Amino acid sequence: MTHNTSKLCVLLSAGVSAGFAQAAESGFIADSTATLQARNYYFSRDYSDIVGPNKQSKAEEWAQGFILNFKSGYTPGPVGFGLDAIGTLGIKLDSSPDRVNTGLLPVQEDGEAADEYSRLGVAGKMRFSKTELKAGELQPNLPVLVFSDIRLLPPSYQGASITSNEIAGLTLQGGHLTSTSLRNEAGDDKMQAMLGHLPQRQASSDAFNYAGADYAFNANRTTVSAWFAQLEDIYDQRFFGLKHSEPVGDWVLGANVGYFDSSEDGKKLIGDIDNQAFFSLLSAKRGGHTFFVGYQAMFGDSSFPRVFANVSPLGNEVPTYEFAFADERSWQARYDYDFAALGIPGLVASTRYITGDNVDTGLGFEGKDWERDLDISYAVQSGALKGLGVRVRNVTARSNYRTDIDENRLILSYTWTLF
Repeated sequence: MTHNTSKLCVLLSAGVSAGFAQAAESGFIADSTATLQARNYYFSRDYSDIVGPNKQSKAEEWAQGFILNFKSGYTPGPVGFGLDAIGTLGIKLDSSPDRVNTGLLPVQEDGEAADEYSRLGVAGKMRFSKTELKAGELQPNLPVLVFSDIRLLPPSYQGASITSNEIAGLTLQGGHLTSTSLRNEAGDDKMQAMLGHLPQRQASSDAFNYAGADYAFNANRTTVSAWFAQLEDIYDQRFFGLKHSEPVGDWVLGANVGYFDSSEDGKKLIGDIDNQAFFSLLSAKRGGHTFFVGYQAMFGDSSFPRVFANVSPLGNEVPTYEFAFADERSWQARYDYDFAALGIPGLVASTRYITGDNVDTGLGFEGKDWERDLDISYAVQSGALKGLGVRVRNVTARSNYRTDIDENRLILSYTWTLF
């Protein structure tokens, strides 16, 4: 090594060290966080009355997942830069070609579930004042694109987003997404749509655009929202929402009301779309008890559109049935209990019943469906096992126009805070 080369290495090393020291002082490193979650997921769905092209009578798989999340702080200066990363790994524990398609594992061309699948995604971020720009791997959670982490591994999208909180109480967001990595896939691909519960496999898009505003006021007890979304050449959608909570003596009353208006877009790759969706979910909470009642209605000639395979914020949509088919009307009754009121923090139980009718099946008869859910979860709050969570879900769902379902899920999770 020459003297000049050695000197250059020393200077570079000193520069890098100084850079890292400055970054650490500014919070790029000091404000960084990282968590690792291990998620063990058993999923069983029995189809007791097969309706439709899929004649598989059962979907049952067991898998182990790992989710690593890293979020840096920001570099110094008026404009700060940072980096976020997510790494996921899914491992097959039990599956069979006659029990695939649970959404836990990818299905290979031979009909077998993959033994494992993994993904690493990175997003760069930039912050100026109270505005943040991100580009890369994103996991947005929006009224028009809900973060649907309901299987072994979470889905993600690739693109750019901007969030601004410059005005007190007002959050402005916008974004352009070009592809998605589904919850049971390692790679990424174009985005497809769903109408109600039916995937629209015949077309895909490489552009999902959105813009929206949420304004919170009244001591943050009231939030109004207005959003626009476009799955290019497939559908566009407008959303208006209101959330409010009001203390009344020992009770807290709540309301979540929303309206979607959707139509076809551009080249109309899946045909004409005409859907207006209204939902309302009212709540009353006292102590550990929370009571809910909900009403949801579909209008127009089409079922509710959304990006495959996401859930939506519709009040009566649940992970099994959506109650969002053409012209459907549905009611919900729900009861939650938080056992912290009895001195057992972390233990929560929920039961609900949803019934729907007036469905335009296109088959010459009125569609009807109902669903009963029972969820029990417990998260250890302290001690050596803090971070351990257990959730049990049992579902019975019946319909005269789509497949009946009996479902059980058991989810064990443990989260380590690495730093």
